[in-house]
Amino acid sequence: MSLERAHELGCNTMQIFSHNPRGWAMKRKGPDEIEAFVKSRKKYDISPVYIHTSYLINLASANETLSAKSLDMVLQEMDIADSIGAEYVVLHTGSASGEDAGIARKRAIACLTAVAKRGEWKAGLLLENTAGERGDITSRVEEIAEIMAQVPGKLISGICIDTCHAFSAGYDIGKDEGLQLLLDEILKYIGKEKIRLLHLNDAKGGLGRGLDRHEHIGHGAIGIGGFKNFLNHHLFSNIPMILETPKKSPDDDVKNLATVRKLIAH
Repeated sequence: MSLERAHELGCNTMQIFSHNPRGWAMKRKGPDEIEAFVKSRKKYDISPVYIHTSYLINLASANETLSAKSLDMVLQEMDIADSIGAEYVVLHTGSASGEDAGIARKRAIACLTAVAKRGEWKAGLLLENTAGERGDITSRVEEIAEIMAQVPGKLISGICIDTCHAFSAGYDIGKDEGLQLLLDEILKYIGKEKIRLLHLNDAKGGLGRGLDRHEHIGHGAIGIGGFKNFLNHHLFSNIPMILETPKKSPDDDVKNLATVRKLIAH
């Protein structure tokens, strides 16, 4: 029903979980379910479609069992993406868990290299910036670029920028100077063409606090003025945007979508 719900909200792009993101179990997708999704997507003309990977994945873990399970789940997500025709899979690479972040990134690079060598997919993998919580290894643009540069082949096709995460990691994106800093680093280390998705979330925590807590657009520390500034930057004019704002009632999505559309229109 996700495609129908997206259509009813007036969306032309969407992000889904292919399974419970807080569990390891992945129910096999039958051909009837896949066919129904593909037909429904064509009917409602929703594109691109993104799959967000499980929150349990930690490719940076020193625990070999967790690392192996994480690698296997990324492979399964890529396979599911191709089966339903999703264009991208969004990934948080993982956490250093109290160890050196540089060493943890090398483990993530090794895991992603292993994924790249296991096959080729039409779907592209996107690395998402994280909020700067303890153990984060991809809260800065240069850290994401380090991983992208060392994973061979075409597995990683770009990045997803999350506004709450960027702000919480110290990029003051609601102000010209902070937004320009983020963009300058993307242009220097990654390239404009690699920005494939924006996650729009206000931040419950303050600037640089490392708190991954999403808030309704305009109700958090980034604020309405900050989002107006961010959303209307010319570099983002053709980048798909997905809301990940809190949802306590069906009206929450409607309100957040209306706020974003109004900010873009003005």
